[in-house]
Amino acid sequence: MNRPDPDMEVSTLLVNPENRKQRITGFGGSFTDASAFLVHQMSTAQRQRILEAYFHENGAQYSLTRTHMNSCDFSRFHYSYAAVEGDLELAHFSIDPDREFLIPMIKAAQSISQEGFQLIASPWTAPPWMKDNKAWVGGRLLPDMQPTWAHFFVKYAQAFAHEGIPVWGFTVENEPHGNGNNWESMLFSPEEMTAFVEHHLSPALKENGLGHVNILGYDQNREGLDEWVPVMYQTDHFDGTAVHWYDSTIDGFPEALERAYQAGPDKFLIQTEACCDAQVPVWQDDDWYWRAEATDWGYTWREPSKKHLHPKYAPVHRYARDIICCLNHGVDGWIDWNMVLNRQGGPNWFENWCIAPVIVDPEQDEVYFTPLYDVMCHFSKFLRPGSIVVSSTCNDSELMSVATETKHGSHVIVCFNPGNTRKTLRIQGLSNEDICVVIDSQALQTITITS
Repeated sequence: MNRPDPDMEVSTLLVNPENRKQRITGFGGSFTDASAFLVHQMSTAQRQRILEAYFHENGAQYSLTRTHMNSCDFSRFHYSYAAVEGDLELAHFSIDPDREFLIPMIKAAQSISQEGFQLIASPWTAPPWMKDNKAWVGGRLLPDMQPTWAHFFVKYAQAFAHEGIPVWGFTVENEPHGNGNNWESMLFSPEEMTAFVEHHLSPALKENGLGHVNILGYDQNREGLDEWVPVMYQTDHFDGTAVHWYDSTIDGFPEALERAYQAGPDKFLIQTEACCDAQVPVWQDDDWYWRAEATDWGYTWREPSKKHLHPKYAPVHRYARDIICCLNHGVDGWIDWNMVLNRQGGPNWFENWCIAPVIVDPEQDEVYFTPLYDVMCHFSKFLRPGSIVVSSTCNDSELMSVATETKHGSHVIVCFNPGNTRKTLRIQGLSNEDICVVIDSQALQTITITS
């Protein structure tokens, strides 16, 4: 046990292990066409290094992942598994577009992961022939295509199961409000999505022996939670809600998250996508990721009344703050976006460049593990599935922390100190005497306390 330095600031974290909150489902990232393509451009040794860093017990041990159904912006081109127009029975349904790179990446990760991981699949859009605007971008699902689109989910789950890749859950639609008509999208209102799930998707899954596959609604930014959750939870067909973080670089919307959690404390509340968007990766410069120089889409494009939500930020700070905020307000899973991108922040057919925790240069066969990878490790490696978030309060408003109890009865605390002053953290409530640790300045630290 570390003793407080008399010349160092002392902060107190009071943990109440009797006040148990949500059970953690997991942490991880997303298998995308872009990431899978890049992984397979690397040498065998570098490919193995990347996958082990994410899935091996000596790495991040990712436990919760996501992928896209049909193409998305981080695909190299448009594609659908139902490419034949008018094929209402989906007789020509095929996951062949994923066989060259995406499925092999998932299966390679499976072979490395000792405990396994869950997979969520999300569509960005139905094929254009099922939509009212006949386009990849925007538009709505035609009413008479709803049975076919529900059957599409069934066919996907069956096809991936045949490959040895079970689907743990679906989100009904990625970003149902749209994405500014930029890349693959399809629009739903809360009422439209709820009706589709209640009358088509949920029955189709159950009728085909897939009732165990979880259905997550919404799947967009947190500002919309208060609009969507009350409508979705009027039925019992949603197993939970999915959210993204792009509404702000500084505000995690804790009140909205808490209301969503309280509306369904027995349901999942999963952050399914987050990244440093609209930003070309900075290569081999760890310090940049700790400096408040990154910008996002809203820094330039957000309407004036909400532009204050998008100041410049330090990527490490943003990730650490957001994950801790989420965990303290009912979120049980947190999924990063692309696992691997190149030095441009792609490939991406729309040229919507972003940053990933791992950046590669295939021509030089070089891999850069950014500090964002280390942030993800703090949570994914130590806050394992089945752990319980427990109540904790800190008397220091600058420090951020979350406390959990593992399945084995030990406790894990992740603490983030964004300030420039080292501090002693006095932890109370977990033993008969105080536990004191030093939290460095500008540091994210994980503390394990065994019984």
